[in-house]
Amino acid sequence: MAVDFATVLIFLAVASAFVAVALLLGRFLRPKVAEPDKGSIYECGERPIGTARFNFNPRFYVIALVFIIFEVEVALTFPVAVAFNHWLGGGRGTLAAVEIVLFLLVLVAGLAYVWAKGDLDWIREVRSDGEENR
Repeated sequence: MAVDFATVLIFLAVASAFVAVALLLGRFLRPKVAEPDKGSIYECGERPIGTARFNFNPRFYVIALVFIIFEVEVALTFPVAVAFNHWLGGGRGTLAAVEIVLFLLVLVAGLAYVWAKGDLDWIREVRSDGEENR
């Protein structure tokens, strides 16, 4: 047991020494010329144009959240659907079917609510007073 522990300690010592030597060599070998471009923002090799702040349409987030909800639905329904035959043999087939239907009804009700509220509309109507229709 002491040999195994010594092997781990030797490995850690060699790894630490390797990292220390690499950092020390890098400090002496890298160029020390400070260029003003080093402090600028990097955009794929191109100089940035304009400011980094811009308005991002929050509807993208709504679509992403709806996608995640239905992705979770598939992830939670698939195992029950796979085990459905096994549950039929054990006499719990109706329970599994009821669970799947109730789960899907809750998700459909949520989708209907979001749809009726207008959160899935990509372009909203603007009323005369300047506010969006909801």
